[in-house]
Amino acid sequence: MEILMLFGLFLVLMLIGIPIAFSLGIASLSYLMMEGIPLTIIPQRLYGGLDSFVLLCIPGFVLAGNLMNVGNITDHIVRFSNALVGHIRGGLGLANVGGSMIFGGISGTAAADAASIGSVMIPGMHKAGYDKPFAAAVTAASSTIGPIIPPSVPMIIAGSLSGVSVGRMFLAGAIPGLLLGVAMMITVYILAVKRNYPKQKRASVKEIIKEGRSAFWALLMTFIILYGIIGGLFTPTEASIVASLYAFVIGLFVYKGLNWSNLPKLLVDTVLTSASLMILVGMANLFGWILTSQQVPQMVAEHILSFSDNPLVVILIINLILLAVGTFMETIAALIILFPALLGVATGVGMDPVHFGLMAVLNLMIGLSTPPLGVCLFIVAGIGKLPMLSVARAIVPFLICNLTVLLLVAYIPALSLWLPNLLMGK
Repeated sequence: MEILMLFGLFLVLMLIGIPIAFSLGIASLSYLMMEGIPLTIIPQRLYGGLDSFVLLCIPGFVLAGNLMNVGNITDHIVRFSNALVGHIRGGLGLANVGGSMIFGGISGTAAADAASIGSVMIPGMHKAGYDKPFAAAVTAASSTIGPIIPPSVPMIIAGSLSGVSVGRMFLAGAIPGLLLGVAMMITVYILAVKRNYPKQKRASVKEIIKEGRSAFWALLMTFIILYGIIGGLFTPTEASIVASLYAFVIGLFVYKGLNWSNLPKLLVDTVLTSASLMILVGMANLFGWILTSQQVPQMVAEHILSFSDNPLVVILIINLILLAVGTFMETIAALIILFPALLGVATGVGMDPVHFGLMAVLNLMIGLSTPPLGVCLFIVAGIGKLPMLSVARAIVPFLICNLTVLLLVAYIPALSLWLPNLLMGK
């Protein structure tokens, strides 16, 4: 009964608009007071949730993403993608997806992708003759690629929770991320041909080379991060600092969109974003500790296995749970609360922790663009000044596409494990 009250209060607070971090904190505080547990446990659990060297890379990657975004990197990425595929029917939609795939290797967050790519592509696609709901739907759906293609903030959390190397988690997302992007491009093309969306003049080789040179520095950043981690040159935390220094130099001296005057605001934004994420991690850790102390993970495992012990069925049930949670709960909170419980179930039926971590993150990312409460839907609807219902209808074909890829990733472990096993060993 007490656990039901804990979840009930959390859901009520969240639904009335209180931020998830504070909803978790208030619900946890109420439970502790009701059970007579000393409140000194709160700072202990909050600090314990944050006392991880791996989590230090979150502020670093947030800063790197902000530096590259302010440095006009989004425009260069979109122009390069458009030069490559703009001449194909629905080319701007393909460029939208391609831009998200490249930008995903910089920001590592879906919301940043949706906001940055969307502010450029949604008005641009509408002006070129595309339906605005379609443009918004493409942007929201493709933003889910960002945290799958490395680097990725959710992958960092998943790695720290499972004890798996963050480098392995990053590599596990590479092939599924590319598969997700290709599948969405195919969906865009089919819809573009069916609806007779426009195509642009083919870019010359000279124009492609020119735009490629501009986007080269963004692509190089992802390579430096991955090569450095895999090659043992630096840890993920050190990689985030290298990425920030690289982004600062490129934004200031190459793209020249960054200048000294906007650095103070950028740093303040980074601190606020990082602090909000860390508060969320701490509160979720307190909430998760309560669940663990009450043996909720074991109860969840027993209930799932009571339906079936068939690995195929268990994996399907886990996917349904994560998809449902991902539609209304922030990704990091969902990972910290659910990951330990579901990891035990998944490994119990033979799943590799890296495979499960990638599958869990992909589920929660798809939830960000799933009606009715997907965060990325609200972002693109706001940018496009559209009613939520029109965007929700337009995104259905892309959700079908993403769910198809999810099933492939869930039931074909090699898609996640082949690359990390190849480059880092089993």
